[in-house]
Amino acid sequence: MAVDYAAWQASWDAQQTVFMPDREERFAAMLDAVEAVTAGRPPRVLDLAGGTGSISLRLLVRRPDARTVVLDADRSLLTLARGSLDERAEVVAANLGTPRWREQLPHEGFDAVLTATALHWIAPDRLRALYGEIRAVLRDGGVFINADHMKDDGLPTLNAALDRLEKQRQEAAYAGGAETWPGWWERFGAEPAVADLVRERNELFGGDHAESHLPPVSWHLNALQAAGFAETGLIWRGHLDAAFAALR
Repeated sequence: MAVDYAAWQASWDAQQTVFMPDREERFAAMLDAVEAVTAGRPPRVLDLAGGTGSISLRLLVRRPDARTVVLDADRSLLTLARGSLDERAEVVAANLGTPRWREQLPHEGFDAVLTATALHWIAPDRLRALYGEIRAVLRDGGVFINADHMKDDGLPTLNAALDRLEKQRQEAAYAGGAETWPGWWERFGAEPAVADLVRERNELFGGDHAESHLPPVSWHLNALQAAGFAETGLIWRGHLDAAFAALR
C-alpha cells in the first residue's frame, strides 16, 4: 500500500492555497525570522501542529543544516510528514489540548517554535496556557511565530469588506474546479494506507474541527505578554491574516 507522498503534499498545498493565496509569503516571513535569531547557527525548530510538515519541508530546503520536530495530534497527516521528510526531522504525535504534549518532545531548548493556521482550533483558556508552555520549550532569545487568521482591531469596516472579497475569490476558485477541504479529506480517507488513521482523526475531531476561536491581534499580544514573553509584535500581515513573533 505505497503512498505517493509528493502527490499528496502537492494536492494539500493546492487546496490550502485556495484559502490562503499568500501562504508562501507567510512561510517566508517566518523563516526569515528563524534565520535572524539563529545568526548562521544550525536552527533547531519545533513545527507545532505541523500536520503534513509544510513548514519543515520549506525550512529544510532553505537551511539544509536545520533540525526540526513536527508535532501534531492528527496521525493521518503525520503519515505524510514522515513519508516526505528525511532524517533531519522527527515526527511526534501529541495533543496540544493537555500540557503533557511536552513529554513527547525529544528535547527542548528550541531556537524557534513555528505554527500556521492551526491554533485557532484551541479554546481561549487553553490557548493562553499553551502560550506559556511554548515559551518554556524555547531557549533564551528563541522566537515563537504563529501565522493565523487575526484581524486588525482598528479596521472593522474594511475587515468585513475583505472577508466578502476573499469568499468571492474562493467561490470562484471552487467553481473553476479547485479542490475543497471536504473533497480533499474524502479522497485522502479513501487511501488504503491511511484510511484507519483518517477515521481515527474524524473521531478525535468529531468529524471535523470544533468551532474556531478567531480573536484579533490584540488578544494574542496580550496573552503572550501575560505568558512572559519579552517582546511581541507582528512580522507579517496579509488582509485578514497575520503572523506575530514573540521572543523569549
